[in-house]
Amino acid sequence: MDWTTAKPFPVEIPFLQELGVEFLGMEDGQAQVALTLAERHMNSWHVGHGGVTMTLLDVAMAMAGRSLEPSAIGAVTVDMNTTFMRPAGQPGTRLVAKGRAYHRATTLVFCEGEVWSGQQLVAKAMGTFKFLKRADAARKIDHTSTP
Repeated sequence: MDWTTAKPFPVEIPFLQELGVEFLGMEDGQAQVALTLAERHMNSWHVGHGGVTMTLLDVAMAMAGRSLEPSAIGAVTVDMNTTFMRPAGQPGTRLVAKGRAYHRATTLVFCEGEVWSGQQLVAKAMGTFKFLKRADAARKIDHTSTP
């Protein structure tokens, strides 16, 4: 697979569209997404916000997991642990997030991810994701209730 050219996301995710995340591909337990940092992605120290980096990790890992389960309509994050190695960069920096699934169970997949800025490792993560396999299961997630 060509991992250098942006392709359409397999599902519409408005938040990722708003951020400007590019889908590079997913297959055989691997996935990649990318983002070129802009002013809107900066924190108060004028470097890429950690939440942007974590979003890239989350998406790359979830998509890597989903690539192993064709019937899944999605994957929700159960757990994610992130370690930051260096600042993500300033506007114009291109970040590439790489996800890899390393173990799959019936309803869960365990993944790892990395965000790179050129040859520099920005952050690493491990995550657990639950497959959503039916549209009715996804509808059971009530987005309107309050605690």
